[in-house]
Amino acid sequence: MHITAKIDYAVRTLLEIARASSAAAVKAETIATAAHISPKVLESVLGDLRRADLVVSRRGPDGGYWLTRGAEEISVADVIRAVEGPLASVRGERPEDVRYPGAAQPLQLVWIALRVNIRAVLENVSIAEIAEDRLPGFLDTLTEDPGAWVRR
Repeated sequence: MHITAKIDYAVRTLLEIARASSAAAVKAETIATAAHISPKVLESVLGDLRRADLVVSRRGPDGGYWLTRGAEEISVADVIRAVEGPLASVRGERPEDVRYPGAAQPLQLVWIALRVNIRAVLENVSIAEIAEDRLPGFLDTLTEDPGAWVRR
């Protein structure tokens, strides 16, 4: 799986908003500075997050950005889908829609299994858990495997 810069920026943007007080809006300039994201790029990311109904905004001196729901209700998978689309696709198609002839016929099951495993992690880690540095225990289990840290 390729984590694009846009996905990384979107997750980091939501983390900054989640860490702020829910009573006050978070200004784009504050997010850009804290997350080290260029204001122009941040503007694009915030637009995607607004369209996906993950954040709302208000202009003016008391304006800024808020999460549309609790950070514990927003998964990393939600963010990826908001900015890049489906978690796993094959040539732009969903794995269940891909068909192969001959010897490659079972390949569809490989792509579907891959999607299941991606979902198992990304749908079960919330923005709140990351922002509060209380990651789910299953991540420890996965990352304790020495092979997790080896580039292949």
